[in-house]
Amino acid sequence: MKKNMGTLDRVIRTLLALLVGVLYFTNIISGTTAVILGVLALVFLLTSLISTCPLYIPFGLSTKKD
Repeated sequence: MKKNMGTLDRVIRTLLALLVGVLYFTNIISGTTAVILGVLALVFLLTSLISTCPLYIPFGLSTKKD
């Protein structure tokens, strides 16, 4: 897959994923909210690791500088 995420985009997604992890492990979020945010955090972390966001592709978006 072609990389379409810039550094700032990747950093923000990673920080949001870490924030959700901290909120979960400090018992600030729980239940359904924790599950939904946890899945979203995993998606953010995965996409930032591979530098590709599948949702950007159909819209032709890219935050990566060429």
